[in-house]
Amino acid sequence: MALNNGGPSPWGNPRPGGPWGSPPNPPGGGRGPGGPDFDEWIRQAQAMVRRLIPSGGGSGAGGKGLAVLALIVVAIWAASGFYRVNPDEEGVVLRFGAFNRTAAPGLNYHIPWPVESVETPRVTTENLVFIGFRSGEASPVRAPVGRDVVEESLMLTGDENIIDIDFVVRWRIRDAGDFLFNTRNPESTIKYAAESMMREVIGRTPIQPALTEARGQIEDQVRAGTQAIMDQYKAGVAITQVQLQKVDPPAAVIEAFRDVQRAAADRERQRNEAEAYRNDIIPRARGEAERMVQEAQGYRDSQEARARGEAQRFTSVLSSYSAAPDITRRRIYLETMEDILRRNPKIIVDDHLQGLVPLLNLNDPARAGNGARAVPPAAAAASGATTPPAYSTARPQGVTR
Repeated sequence: MALNNGGPSPWGNPRPGGPWGSPPNPPGGGRGPGGPDFDEWIRQAQAMVRRLIPSGGGSGAGGKGLAVLALIVVAIWAASGFYRVNPDEEGVVLRFGAFNRTAAPGLNYHIPWPVESVETPRVTTENLVFIGFRSGEASPVRAPVGRDVVEESLMLTGDENIIDIDFVVRWRIRDAGDFLFNTRNPESTIKYAAESMMREVIGRTPIQPALTEARGQIEDQVRAGTQAIMDQYKAGVAITQVQLQKVDPPAAVIEAFRDVQRAAADRERQRNEAEAYRNDIIPRARGEAERMVQEAQGYRDSQEARARGEAQRFTSVLSSYSAAPDITRRRIYLETMEDILRRNPKIIVDDHLQGLVPLLNLNDPARAGNGARAVPPAAAAASGATTPPAYSTARPQGVTR
């Protein structure tokens, strides 16, 4: 698709005499740009008449010559109705200056002037309208940069901040008939409609989204709104795209605004760090609390089970004691002594050794059978020794009587 980015006309300057080219036969019959040369026709017709009508000829020869001349003029006039529409154009046929029909690209025919005439605007060319700035060059890929027009670019946001916006509107002709006859200056109409829609959209958008994530949404809303206005005017144009080129605070306050933005970014960073710390410490504390609760419940269950076991054992001992008190008392005594002796040092004393006590070191199994030492009976009795049922009476080495 062709792109027109220069000048006020969307058609460039392919032909002399206007943005749509010149009609084949412009009104007035003179030498119009691109039209037939009627003066030349008249001179040629006069020369032909002089050749066909000799001087002093009869009336019959003169009448025949006039008829031939009339036929030639009619043929030339009829042939002037042929015209060609280029592939990037659309033909619009006017009958007595009013719209009659459209013509497809290729060779076409219309009733010659003054009955019908043809306009051929370019309908595939994509045209640009700059709003907020003026640029001497533009590219469909690279954003144009030029002189800022503050009267168009300064706008008020939804939160009552001033913002500086430059944008480009891309459009093309959709209906050549509506485009030619329903608007006097289509480009100015598009410019004013797009600027009005941009102010409306920015007026309900806060400044922060307008500077960051809402740019695409703003472009879509402005394009749709501008297209609706042009459809209401029946302008015959299609708004293909709206591109935001620059969206910044005004130059006088941009540094202060950036300081505010940096402070907001720091605040957001610290908030995120605090949120991350909270997300880390709270689950950890909850896990620790749950662990302590589980340990307490386990301890409670074990203590309850132990208490129930002790109570059950006491009940069983009581039942046995009630049935056989002596035997039960003896068994309890033996169990108690077994428990005491298991955890304490033991000394075994034989009362039949007449003052000398062989000591069996039962606390050291490796030395229990290797020897004994003499211990006075009083010392043995003081240590709480008891008499075993039997043991070896062989005199160990190093023991004297």
